[in-house]
Amino acid sequence: MSGDGELVVVLKDEASAFEPGDEVRGVAGWRLAVPPQSASVRLIWFTKGKGTQDVQVVAREELEGPLGAEEGRKFRFVLPEGPYSFSGKLVSLVWAVELVVQPGDRGERAEIVVGPGGREVLLYRGDGGSA
Repeated sequence: MSGDGELVVVLKDEASAFEPGDEVRGVAGWRLAVPPQSASVRLIWFTKGKGTQDVQVVAREELEGPLGAEEGRKFRFVLPEGPYSFSGKLVSLVWAVELVVQPGDRGERAEIVVGPGGREVLLYRGDGGSA
C-alpha cells in the first residue's frame, strides 16, 4: 500500500476463469486519505505483446456518490460472447475488471480468463519454447 492509499478488486469466490455469458461479481474498494471525486468499475479487455496495445471498455458501472475515503462497492457484469482470452507468440488478449478513481486516474485491476470451458485459447503449439 502506498502512502496515499490503496485500491482493490476482489472477485466473488476468488474466481478467475469464466465462460462467455457468465456473471462476474465482486467488490471494488479503496482506502484513501481523501474521498475520491468519482469512481467506476469497468469490464475491459486489452492486448499485450508486440505492437500497439488495444484496450476496449465493454461495460462500466459508475459508482454513485457520495463516496467515502474508505469503501467497498459490489459490482456485477455479464460477459459477452467474445472475444475469447488468447495467448499467441506475439500478442495476447486479456480480460480484466478494473477500478478507476479520480482525481489522478488511479486504477487497480483483476485479470480474468474468458473462453470455452473457462480456458484461454492457445494460438501456438508448445514445443518446449516460450510463447
